[in-house]
Formats: sequence, C-alpha cells, structure tokens
Amino acid sequence: MSGAGAGRLVGRTVGLGITGSIAAFKAVELLRLLQAEGADVRVLATPSALRFVAPLTLAALSRHPVDADVLDLPPDGRIGHIATASEADAIVVAPATANWLGAMANGLAADPITAACLATRAPVVVAPAMDGEMYAHPATRANVARLRDFGYRIVEPELGPLASGQVGVGRLAALPQIVAAVVAAVAGAPDRRDLAGRHVVVTAGGTAEPIDPVRFVGNRSSGRMGVAVAEAALGRGARVTLIVGHVAVPLPPAAAVVRAETTGAMREALLAALDAGDGRTGFDALVMAAAVADFRPTRPAGTKLARGSALTLELEPTPDLLAEVVRRVRGLGPDGLPAAPALVPAPVLVGFAAETGSLARAADKLARKGVDLLVANDVAEPGSGFGTETNRVTLYARSAEPEAWPLLSKRAVAERLLDRVVALLSPDRASPPGGAPATDDRVPSSVQEVPS
Repeated sequence: MSGAGAGRLVGRTVGLGITGSIAAFKAVELLRLLQAEGADVRVLATPSALRFVAPLTLAALSRHPVDADVLDLPPDGRIGHIATASEADAIVVAPATANWLGAMANGLAADPITAACLATRAPVVVAPAMDGEMYAHPATRANVARLRDFGYRIVEPELGPLASGQVGVGRLAALPQIVAAVVAAVAGAPDRRDLAGRHVVVTAGGTAEPIDPVRFVGNRSSGRMGVAVAEAALGRGARVTLIVGHVAVPLPPAAAVVRAETTGAMREALLAALDAGDGRTGFDALVMAAAVADFRPTRPAGTKLARGSALTLELEPTPDLLAEVVRRVRGLGPDGLPAAPALVPAPVLVGFAAETGSLARAADKLARKGVDLLVANDVAEPGSGFGTETNRVTLYARSAEPEAWPLLSKRAVAERLLDRVVALLSPDRASPPGGAPATDDRVPSSVQEVPS
C-alpha cells in the first residue's frame, strides 16, 4: 500500500521488475522510494534476482507476494503477471541485465517481467545495469534501441566503478532519476482525473461494539475494499475523506482520516460530513464500504467482566447508518414521508452488502436502502471474503439489470465502481471547501454489512 511522501504517484500501481544484476540490492530502496511517492508497488523478479535479494524482504515491504515464476498461481487463482500487467499504471525494470534486454527485445516471455511487459498497455521504464563492455556491445545496444522503438523509456546507466572492479558506463542510474522517469511515464499516460474537484467520502473497516472496556462485538473486515476505493478516488483527483473503524491495512496518507470505531461514532462522522454548512451537501459521493455492526450489547459494562462459566449478552439493533443518510439526502423522515427539503445537488450514494451463499436479498436491499448503487458479494466464496486481495461482486443499480463482475483485485473493483459513480455525478456540481478534518484520534466505533 501507499507510504507517506510527496505523493506524485498517489493512487498509482507500479510493477517493479528486478533481474539478476548485483545492483538488485538497490531495488529494495527503489521500492521504498516509489512507496514514498504514494505508489502501490507489485514486485516481479527473475529467479537469479532472488539470489541477490530475498523474496521475504520484497514481500514484507511491498505487502504483496513476489511474482517470480510464470507458472505459479497466487492464492486467488489469477495469473500474477497478467494481473500486474492489467492493473499497473507503469512498470519499471531496475536493474535490467543484458540477458533480460535481449529476451525483452525478442519477446521471449520466460520470466514474469517479460511476460508482464508483453501483456501490458502501461508505460515501461527500463534501467539497465551491467559491466561496461557488455553495455557497449553492439548486441546490447541494438536491444536497447529496439526497446526504445517499443516506446519504452530507457534510463541510461552511469559512468562509475562496477562490480568487476573496472570503471565504465554500466552502473545503475541514481534511484531518484529512475523514480522521476516513472513519474514522467505515468504523467504522460492517459490519466483519468474525472473526479478532480469532487469530494468523495468512503467508510472502511469493521466496527467494534463494546461488551466491556476490553471486549467487543466485531467482525472480520480488514478494510481493504474501502481503502482501495479511497486510493482509486485519490488517483482520479478527488478529495477524499476516509471514515474508518478497525482496519488491517495502511491508510492512504493523502486522505483526510476520521476514526470511528462504533456505530454511534461513525454516525456522527457521516452526519458531520453530510452538511457543508452553507446549504449544500458536503460531498459529491458516499461509498459505504464499512462493515457496520447490526447489533450491539444493550448494557455494556463499565469495568472488565470477570471470567465465569458462561456469559449471556443481550443485543439490540444498531441504527442503519446508510438508510439514515439516504433519508436525510432525500428529505424524508423515519417514516419515509417528506419531512424537510431534499439536499441539492443530491450526492451519489453507494452501499455494500456482504452475503453468504446467495445474493438473493441484494435487489431488495437496493430498493429498501434507497441507494443509487449497491455492491453485493458472497463473502463465503474463495477469493471474495474478508481480508483477501480480490473480490467477486455483483453491481445493482436502479432501472438496470444486475451486473456480475468477474473475480478482480479490489483496486480493479474500485475503479469499475468509480466509473459508475462518475457517470451519475451532477456535471455542474463542484465540491464545497473544507470537509471532514484529518485526524488519528481514536473515538469509539460500530458494525453493519459490507465487504472486506
């Protein structure tokens, strides 16, 4: 996930290809620099590269499995290099050996990096590193020229001391120069800034209803889906307020974060974001991806309960946060009748529904909740539950047939969903100034029905 930093790659996915040069050890720092710019980095490596740098290091830092074998399938069953090829905004190969340059120039997809580069439409940046005589050889120069003909950006190696002990042109370019090439490549690619000037509010993560000061009723949501929506919205130019309960993933630093760990706290945060204070709605779109609890203890204890042979909890329903927001937007009272002027312009409202075994109730929820879009998934299905990198969802919209999407990464689901949100946005609306403040203060939170 994204790290903190200048943010020139916020909301972007970058494939980092590492080949078997001694300079491979520098790829670890390159990964961190890309993350510092806000990029989500997916590592692809040749087998020889992993003799220089451990896959555990790369996986721990990137928070993604390392793709090192074109025949391996990740746990979600997708083809790793194809997933990276389709989701990456750019691929950078650093260091690139003479062997890899020759393979790529001739389309030999024997490793995940060449396979991903063959399968992608994203810009490719290549930073060669090798002995000086190897780089000067006519075969290598011809391969580099051919990659340029493909449209690849070549970050030329530098003059300096080499692993052989000689001095020559073959030293990997300075890492900031490589990062700058990636930034330039992404900037030159088609960039959908279709949410520029818009304010998107996203809820994410699970909520926790206290039983006593140390125990709670919660759920298994990791917050990955909501965070993916927030990152995708940031990448498309939106100002994002992220209202979060318990999450197991890093939060995008460019978002304004509001902590809300109970239903009550999340309700307060949503209502505060809803009113801009000038007669206008406070956001252009709301994506309710948090797993808000349906029930909470009726009488939480003020002190820790002593361990006993049994414990009986009396639970009561929590407020339906999404339904309340929809009523306020539409100007309706709790009875569903007009009670106040509707908010104008009306924001786009998106709900989620986590089901098990069947999505039969989803269409009814779309109508009952009154949202514009409802995203439903079966959390019992492999690859589509809590904590996974992927999701298989069905999109429900008013006056339209349900759309069953294939198994996709949660970021890809987020992008498709935002395509639909953009299509529903009022063209003459501009986001109001201000909005919910960024804060890391912990306030109590809640639980509802939504994805992981």
